[in-house]
Amino acid sequence: MQIPFHINLKNKVAVVTGGSGVLGSVLSKALAQAGAKVVVLARNKEKIDTVVEQIKEQGGEAFGYSVDVLNKTELEAVHQKVLEVAGPCSILINGAGGNHAKATTSKEFFNVEDLQDGEQQTFFDLDSESVGGLFNLNFIGTLLPTQVFGKDMVDQEGATVINVSSMNAYRPLTKIPAYSGAKAAISNFTQWLAVHFSKVGIRVNAIAPGFFLTEQNEGLMLKENGELSERANKILSQTPLARFGEPEELVGTLLWLVDQQSSSFVNGIVVPIDGGFSAYSGV
Repeated sequence: MQIPFHINLKNKVAVVTGGSGVLGSVLSKALAQAGAKVVVLARNKEKIDTVVEQIKEQGGEAFGYSVDVLNKTELEAVHQKVLEVAGPCSILINGAGGNHAKATTSKEFFNVEDLQDGEQQTFFDLDSESVGGLFNLNFIGTLLPTQVFGKDMVDQEGATVINVSSMNAYRPLTKIPAYSGAKAAISNFTQWLAVHFSKVGIRVNAIAPGFFLTEQNEGLMLKENGELSERANKILSQTPLARFGEPEELVGTLLWLVDQQSSSFVNGIVVPIDGGFSAYSGV
């Protein structure tokens, strides 16, 4: 991968939660190419190791740890390891998150007949534990890493936190009320943190990706034969660029936000990266 422009992150330590995923791995590699020591945090050790090795093969410096972002004790233990092998965190990318099938409705619009249809998962059938787990993964999974690694950043020049929100935070998508609500919480939390940390030199911003094909949404976007689903075609019809985003198209915004020289006065914003989805009224 070639980054779109070069910034100097030498001697910076960048911690990326969800760093082994489709989007997170690209962000991790970009930060490494800019010179940062990258710490990849996720659950799946095999995927973590793959990303770390890819970064090293490209001449970068990377470390990887399997950790549950909802377990503060685990995060604190990993934090100590990071301090030992890389140093204090300068850049935190909160990319861990996801949806849950039991927090999703089968249909976009509710019909009375659906109550009698055992095949449909209506709003009334949403599983509260799954909804709670989803909110925890997205919101608490952002709050806890920020608590643990954010202490390194206090009064550190150029320190920054980048949260990963979503276009669902602006306009809730049908079928996924819990995910949309959780991402809205991330956007709000980004603004709150930006104000709260403003006196100690930590800038906090977020990116809000539009529609990218990932492991999490393949089931919704693609049919078994690989063709686009009805939902995918509907999304593309509302996206002026008429395509899905490529993970690499997040990199330019990321590098701009983490570079102190480029964005030192940018604080508390959520940047849509959505191919024009948020600007289109459908007419």
